[in-house]
Amino acid sequence: MPKIVDRQVRREEIAEALWRVVRRDGVGAATVRSIAAEAGWSPSALRHYFSTQAELLAFAMEHVIARVRTRIANTVFDGPVRVAVRRLLEELLPMDAERRAEAEVWLQLTARAQGDPAAAAWLRHADDGLVEVATSAIAALAAEGELAGHRDAEFEAARLRALIDGLTVHVLARPESMPPERVSAVLAAHLEDLAT
Repeated sequence: MPKIVDRQVRREEIAEALWRVVRRDGVGAATVRSIAAEAGWSPSALRHYFSTQAELLAFAMEHVIARVRTRIANTVFDGPVRVAVRRLLEELLPMDAERRAEAEVWLQLTARAQGDPAAAAWLRHADDGLVEVATSAIAALAAEGELAGHRDAEFEAARLRALIDGLTVHVLARPESMPPERVSAVLAAHLEDLAT
């Protein structure tokens, strides 16, 4: 009887191999040959699942998005709204090894995708996810009276996105100066400020 192969599982294994190569050697080293070797496959076997390197990079980005969405969906956000929103935002930040790996790979692949028209769609898709989270967070705060009346919700969502991006870069660039406790404190202070 022929062996049944789960195509999606194999594609995810390849994406994980790509992540390891990018984290260890940088995005420039993420060639079909190096990724195949990391996964323990031949380059021709890898091409069976991804016909081009661009397709593989796009899937790796989608894999990051899916992991974050799954983690958020499986997290219980309870308690006061500010605490729940802070915990939601922390899921987007590199505050542990898993989230740090996601952020490192994400930033390197994003840099690699610049100027690649084929990558524009998945970059927009990813940004739309961050817009959705920031907008939902501000809406939740407003619904509970935790957004001062003079504040513009759309502007505050944009400011929150910028804070998430900036914290991510700071944590990756100088983790010793931005440990998880400080990241959490910065988020808490920002959310408190929104109410005043």
